[in-house]
Amino acid sequence: MSEERKKYLKQIRKEKALVLGSQILVLVLFLSLWEYGANKGLIDSFITSSPSRIVNTFANFSSNNLLEHIKVTVYETFIGFSLGTFMGCIIAIILWWSKFIAKVSEPYLVILNSLPKVALGPIIIIWVGARYWRYHRNGNCNFLNSYHSRHFKWIFKHRQRFNKDGKYL
Repeated sequence: MSEERKKYLKQIRKEKALVLGSQILVLVLFLSLWEYGANKGLIDSFITSSPSRIVNTFANFSSNNLLEHIKVTVYETFIGFSLGTFMGCIIAIILWWSKFIAKVSEPYLVILNSLPKVALGPIIIIWVGARYWRYHRNGNCNFLNSYHSRHFKWIFKHRQRFNKDGKYL
C-alpha cells in the first residue's frame, strides 16, 4: 500500500473519530442541559421528565411492570398490523377481481384516502363502539380492553354473557 493511500485512510479514520466524538459531546451537552433545566424548574419536568428519572424508570423494570406493558403493546401492535395487512390484501384482491365493485367503491375509497389517517381511528372506534355498546350489559365503555385483544371470539359473538358481578361467563 502506498504512503498516500495510508495517509488518506488515516485522514478518514481521524475524521470519523472527530465526527463520533462531536456527536457524543452534543448528546452529553443536550442531556446535561435537559437535566439542569428540569432540576432548576426551567423545563416543566411533569411533561418532559428528566434524564435521571428516565434512567431510574428503566432501571426498575420489574417493580413497575414496564416489561409487561411493553409486551402487551408489541403484541397488540403486531395483531393490529397483521389484521390490517390481511384485510387490506383481501380488499385489494376483491377490487382487482371485480371491476363492478371497484367502480362502485371508488368514490368512497377516494374520500377515505383523502381523510387524515388520524381521523380514521375515532371514526372506527365510534362505529365499533356503538355496535358493541348495544350488547354490553354492565355499562363499561371500554370495548377493546386486553381481554378482547387476546380472545377473538368476541368478534364473532353477537352477545356477551355476564354474571351478576359483570364478569364474563
